Amino acid sequence: MLFLSACSGDKEPPKQEAVPVVVATVEQRDVPVEIKNIGAVEAYATVGIKSRVGGQLVRVNFQEGQDVEAKQLLFVIDPRPYETAWQQAQANLAKDRALFNKAAADARRYAELIRKQFVSQQEYDQAKATADSLAATVKADEVAVQNAKLNLSYCYINAPISGRTGNLLANMGNMIKADADNPMVVITQVQPIYVSFAVPQQYLPDLRKYMDSGQVKVEVAIGGDMEPPTEGVLTFVNNTVDQATGTIQCKATFPNLERRLWPGQFVNVVVKLTTEPNAVLAPTQAIQTGQEGQIVWVITPDLTAEVRPVEIKRVLNSETIIKKGLQPGERVVTDGQIRLVPGAKVEIKSGS
Repeated sequence: MLFLSACSGDKEPPKQEAVPVVVATVEQRDVPVEIKNIGAVEAYATVGIKSRVGGQLVRVNFQEGQDVEAKQLLFVIDPRPYETAWQQAQANLAKDRALFNKAAADARRYAELIRKQFVSQQEYDQAKATADSLAATVKADEVAVQNAKLNLSYCYINAPISGRTGNLLANMGNMIKADADNPMVVITQVQPIYVSFAVPQQYLPDLRKYMDSGQVKVEVAIGGDMEPPTEGVLTFVNNTVDQATGTIQCKATFPNLERRLWPGQFVNVVVKLTTEPNAVLAPTQAIQTGQEGQIVWVITPDLTAEVRPVEIKRVLNSETIIKKGLQPGERVVTDGQIRLVPGAKVEIKSGS
């Protein structure tokens, strides 16, 4: 018995096994204040081309899908009937102008003769009425000439904007109706171009604040595109909030010089409001939910685990801005928290 008691007194207590964990270092740096959402690309302007006059289409001066410039000739409606109408209007004007000139001369002569009492007042009144009537006829003829000339100009249809043409819906030889239901072609302006997106209504004060103080930059990224995001500027905030969704519609304008954006495309939108200086950042993976709120496991210099309550300001995907509870340079556990207890020894497998 003495031998056994002596042996049992020589035993040492078992050592506590270190818990393997992965850690990361809390950082402090400037971070952007951003709003992220999905947006849709919209043409800067869309114009459906219709003819103002009817007739046979005798020329199509472009190919569908071609880029056209403003004022470029697109279509020609057979101008011959309208040239004839213009010439006829000019002839009527010349005829009535000649009659007016004679009637005006007669009225002047009768005015001289009535002062000498060589003609009656009735004859003078008749001559003056004839001259006035022909003067009105000449004015009507002048309007008719202008209208005929205008109709003739409508035979030559030019592009009102620069852009890209869509499907050609009228081919050479077709009979075209004036102001038909369907356009002959649709032109979309893609330089510059819009991106439309919705923003939750709680961001409206920030949007107005930063738009009043200067330009608000917007970046869009195209899914599957390895190129850097395209940069633009926020140019429109709608005047009402959608009550069904609690969002407000916004638009950003992009130069689109390389034509990476195309109408109808869906893109990832990032609105860059401002930059928050000296923000304390911890990996989002380190944030845990405890009975009293958000916590993190902090590793002390002697490799002991310590639980720390934290107050979160904002989440940025893989990182979280910490408002209170952590200091730059501290190490927090990002993997292995499930085996930790306060005061437990740890073995760091990897970290920063």
